[in-house]
Amino acid sequence: MRGRPRKTPAPLDEPALYNYAVKLLGQQMRTVAELKRLLHRRIEPGETGQAALDAVIGRLKARRYLDDTGYAHDYAKLRQENASFGRRRVQQDLMRKGVQGDVIAKTLDAAYEGVGEEELARRHLERKRIRKPGSEKEAARVARLLMRAGFSTGTIVRILKKWNVDDAALTALEAADSDEPGDPS
Repeated sequence: MRGRPRKTPAPLDEPALYNYAVKLLGQQMRTVAELKRLLHRRIEPGETGQAALDAVIGRLKARRYLDDTGYAHDYAKLRQENASFGRRRVQQDLMRKGVQGDVIAKTLDAAYEGVGEEELARRHLERKRIRKPGSEKEAARVARLLMRAGFSTGTIVRILKKWNVDDAALTALEAADSDEPGDPS
C-alpha cells in the first residue's frame, strides 16, 4: 500500500451525522446499506454510536430522503433505458448495493414488464456499435458482452442465429448454458 495509512475521522454526534448523511445523499442516490456503511466509519464505537446511526437512518426514511424501493425503481429504469442492460445484470447490481431480495423482485417485475429481452439486447448491441460477427471468435466476444450485460443465453442464441453464426459456436454456447446451475431463463 502506498502512502500513509488513512486516518480514522473523528466520531460525529447525531446532528453532525445527520448533516453528513444528507451531504452524502446530495452527492448521489444511495441505498440504506450503502449509507450505513459510509456512516459507520463516522460513529462512536459501541451502542451509543449505533443508536445515533439508527436514529439518523430512521429520520432520513421519515423524510423520504432514503427509500430503497424508490432507489431500486429509479436504478432499474435508468439501467434499462440508458444502458440497455438485461434483467439479470440489474438484479446483480441491486443485490451488490444491498437492496433486499423481495424489493428487487417486485421492482424488476414492474420495470421489465412488456419489455422484450431480445429487443433490449439489440439496443445494447447498437449502443455498443457491435456489428455482425465474422468469425467464431467474434461471435464468442459478442456472446460474452451480452452475458455481462445481463441477457439470458436463449436470447443471445436467438440473436446470433439471426446473424447466421456458425452452428458449432451456437452449440458450444448452449452447452455452456446447460452447465450453469440456476439459470432463470
